[in-house]
Amino acid sequence: MRRMMTVPGIGVISALAFKSAIDDPRRFRSSAQVGAYLSLTPKQYESGENAWVGGIGPANDPLLRSCLYEAAGSLMTQCKRWSPLKAWGVRLAKRIGWKRASIALARKLAVTLHAIWRNGTEFVWSQAEPVPA
Repeated sequence: MRRMMTVPGIGVISALAFKSAIDDPRRFRSSAQVGAYLSLTPKQYESGENAWVGGIGPANDPLLRSCLYEAAGSLMTQCKRWSPLKAWGVRLAKRIGWKRASIALARKLAVTLHAIWRNGTEFVWSQAEPVPA
């Protein structure tokens, strides 16, 4: 739980909701599947020449989805310290709007939380890679 709470915007309730909803992190082959399980990815329809991307589907776990949405909003507005997640969310909000960016950031938070739980690592606030000269 403490490792999950190193992610900005994630508190005790969000971490508990995530842990109780997912149960076993090995249930998913990759962390990207968690976003689809929580219905945080857009619906897609393709048939012949027609193709469209719709909104998100109904939630499997509405409590967790609302916690992740609130965590994404908190990350973009309340968190003073910059991180790659916050920078990505703010750039996306300028381009596609606040609500869609919050949902996308909530999906990214779910993927990050799953990866942290599965690997046993902590959130890295900044990229420590040296910039090539």
